[in-house]
Amino acid sequence: MLLGAGELGKEVIIAFQRLGVEVIAVDRYDNAPGHQVAHHAFTIDMSDAEQLLALIDAQQPDYVVPEIEAIATDALAEVEKRGRTVVIPTARATQLTMNREGIRRLAAEELGLPTSPYAFAESLTEVQNALSTIGFPAVIKPVMSSSGKGQSVVRGAEEVEAAWEYALKGGRVDLGRVIVEGFVDFDYEITLLTIRSIQGTDFCEPIGHLQRSGDYVESWQPQPMSDVALAGAKDIAERITAALGGRGLFGVELFVKGDDVYFSEVSPRPHDTGLVTLRTQRFSEFELHARAILGLPVDTSLISPGASAVIYGGVDAEGIAFDGVGDALAVPETDLRLFGKPESFVRRRMGVAVSTAGDVDTARARATEAAGKVRPVL
Repeated sequence: MLLGAGELGKEVIIAFQRLGVEVIAVDRYDNAPGHQVAHHAFTIDMSDAEQLLALIDAQQPDYVVPEIEAIATDALAEVEKRGRTVVIPTARATQLTMNREGIRRLAAEELGLPTSPYAFAESLTEVQNALSTIGFPAVIKPVMSSSGKGQSVVRGAEEVEAAWEYALKGGRVDLGRVIVEGFVDFDYEITLLTIRSIQGTDFCEPIGHLQRSGDYVESWQPQPMSDVALAGAKDIAERITAALGGRGLFGVELFVKGDDVYFSEVSPRPHDTGLVTLRTQRFSEFELHARAILGLPVDTSLISPGASAVIYGGVDAEGIAFDGVGDALAVPETDLRLFGKPESFVRRRMGVAVSTAGDVDTARARATEAAGKVRPVL
């Protein structure tokens, strides 16, 4: 049972089905992308523990695989305690990673991983007090959100109140609590896909990515790194995923400045920047996740440099179509994934172009060109 059936969940469902696994897709709205390909589909409020437990009790899945953050994690802990169903990677890991406070305290205070300075705040006054110590620029985020929602960089006191209000509106759950982080003057940021399987811990080649307004718009693989930085990134990723436990694929987000690496966040599931692996690797991040969960061997081999570029809805409407698909697919070594979301928003991710080439720069140019050719139509 997948809890969350968006574009990433859809690819995980397909990966499971190719291995002969019956899949139940659950989401908060009807006809989500994963609903369209799963054996069984349900729509519930996954943040409601009573609804979630009732569905799990009725369906009796062997595995529960959370694919989003807005889940009643106490219900998952209860499911795990009963012993019949395996929660991926573990209920504790899901509880810690859905809340930035839990994962930051684990990383910085228990494991001693390098992070930016940070503080938690429950009022505008507490945010201002935190900034008096942390300084500007800084990043203000909800403690619970996804894809950069509610996140903003503040560079002066005049921007703080708006950032505080934006963070409160952007959270998955309104907890009235934010994290204030010192801004890391990084050279680049990466996602290091880390797989815990029967073979131990494995890593994919690092994925570089470009963010705008806290949301990924491009990713590429491999991101060039020094040997020292790559070793540091793997050490951090292995330590944080070992502390979380369980098995499956984790998206570990890191900032890199020269040879120095700083922990940012971790998701115990496939990462949106990892959509690039649909073209670059022998097995995509989704296939690796499915194999690791099922106790099967994994292979993280890179087969080609590549890149992805996001296709946005461009309009607020239901049931949109797309022009330019043929032109996009005419770009060399390029493919598309149009997710089939029933409702479009101007800045909603509705698809992605994925391209390969002999080098990352060419792949990025191809993916961006292809994404630009796809146009939403009513």
